[in-house]
Amino acid sequence: MPRPIFARISRPALSHNLDVVRRRLDAARPAGKPARVWAVIKANAYGHGIERAVAGFGKADGLAMLDLSEAVRCREAGWQGPILLLEGIFEAADLDVVGRYGLTISVHHPDQLALLGHARLARPVDVFLKLNSGMNRLGFTPDAYAGAHARLVALQAAGTLREVGHMTHFSTADTGEGISAQLEVFRRATAGLPGPSSLCNSAASLRYPEVAGDWARPGIALYGASPFADESAEALGLAPAMALKSRLIGTQTLRPGDAVGYGGVYRAEGPMRIGVVACGYADGYPRHAPTGTPVVVAGVRTRLLGRVSMDMLAVDLTPVPQAQAGAPVTLWGDEGLSVDEVATAAGTIGYELLCALAPRVPVHFEE
Repeated sequence: MPRPIFARISRPALSHNLDVVRRRLDAARPAGKPARVWAVIKANAYGHGIERAVAGFGKADGLAMLDLSEAVRCREAGWQGPILLLEGIFEAADLDVVGRYGLTISVHHPDQLALLGHARLARPVDVFLKLNSGMNRLGFTPDAYAGAHARLVALQAAGTLREVGHMTHFSTADTGEGISAQLEVFRRATAGLPGPSSLCNSAASLRYPEVAGDWARPGIALYGASPFADESAEALGLAPAMALKSRLIGTQTLRPGDAVGYGGVYRAEGPMRIGVVACGYADGYPRHAPTGTPVVVAGVRTRLLGRVSMDMLAVDLTPVPQAQAGAPVTLWGDEGLSVDEVATAAGTIGYELLCALAPRVPVHFEE
């Protein structure tokens, strides 16, 4: 019998979340001019699986990711729409794959311009030129942007490229600082330049949908987690696409002062029962989650105790005295326990927990 741990991933939830984001975008746009949506499925679809994401986001206008191998998997899974490589290409050999599979690429560095200048593609491809509007990760500076765009337009005229678009990435759409400063930089840099635009990540798509441009690029919201510290996924109308589930595999009765787990970082203040759950950091649960991190046992909310081990963790059975070995456990994503709440308790973000789901955890895909 396998260990009683699994992740449940819901295709209906993925589709629902895409609809939620799309409705928010469309409500902010002129009638008859809906925004197109790149469903971002990088990092193995935030831990949910590329093929499962292709199935769940079948109504997206395009898919966006980083890895060529993931793009090829999308084509092999039957996806025929646009695919955007968010970091573009890294060497000349990548262009063979780009041309063969009809991929769209981000261009953010002069070296990529040079590679395109020598390319012999199987077919013309679309590109999005990336502007560094203030996040200072990838992209051309505002001063260099027009020159880079001119080089792409020349390649377009030569038949190497088909459509040349514009993109940037907002760094503070999820905070009170907002997007106004970066948006102004983008508008100045792209003024008068033809081509579609792509601006909004999840946070901007949900809070500033009116500036999404021609293509929005939501990511984490599509998986049912919130990009905001001050607004829950539930309040946004999103449904968790992943639930991490397990069972109790043992119980212990403690006396006052008894320690729990490595390092004895938790000691019982009085007589109590604890449960041992088949889940640890080798499954993707955060080792740094402290005592008090919420867990649901047999439908009752309780708390983590002590240090998370590689394969196990301990929970307080005081609120659920009837629980015995075999009792069901929700680590996140079900029974009112969001991945964001667990992540906050562990001092991180839901993105990290979802992406960290370990390959050894079986996945049940709900169609």
